Amino acid sequence: MGKTSDEDERIFFPERPIKSSAKANTVDKPVEKPHYLGHRDRLRQRFAAGSDALPDYELLELLLFRLIPRADTKPLAKALLARFGTLAEVLGAPVARLEEVRGIGPTVALELKIVAATAQRAARSEIKGREVLSSWTQVLGYCRSVMAFEEREQFRILFLDKKNALIADEVQQVGTVDHTPVYPREVVKRALELSATAIILAHNHPKMPISIPQDHALSH
Repeated sequence: MGKTSDEDERIFFPERPIKSSAKANTVDKPVEKPHYLGHRDRLRQRFAAGSDALPDYELLELLLFRLIPRADTKPLAKALLARFGTLAEVLGAPVARLEEVRGIGPTVALELKIVAATAQRAARSEIKGREVLSSWTQVLGYCRSVMAFEEREQFRILFLDKKNALIADEVQQVGTVDHTPVYPREVVKRALELSATAIILAHNHPKMPISIPQDHALSH
């Protein structure tokens, strides 16, 4: 039998599959925002109401918001604290160690170090001119933030005036991973140069980065 004209037309113009109407049905539906966006807004509002109530991981989250704009940063903040211990120690960690945490690349690690440098400068300004011996915890906290994750031992000296106010904070010597030399003559010489009437000596232990014992930060 010969083919009808309808059959010939189907040979050259095969029937196209019917498009699903699902797309049309979803056009009017609002696009759901990622869950972390609402969390970010709420956390910012809580910070604006008072930052003292926020735990360390939430403060770290707020910082990571600007560094990682399109991801949930809570797991990363908690991973950093689990690795290093405290917020100060996260900021004090070397770039190479920060990059060992999954989710932290070179850019984020560098930005964290910029924040750390700013915090250290602020801490130094906060101590300077105050009676540091009346706030021993503050002095230890400052030393911890600037020395805890140094990879070599440092011998640091805080020079004080007669009112126990800070004149200068200097690293006199940098040693190896478990040793740093101390030269009493150089310490005394520098104290005389600055007209210091008291000093606080401190050094870190790279093999024990989480602890700076008080017996290694004695005033003289």
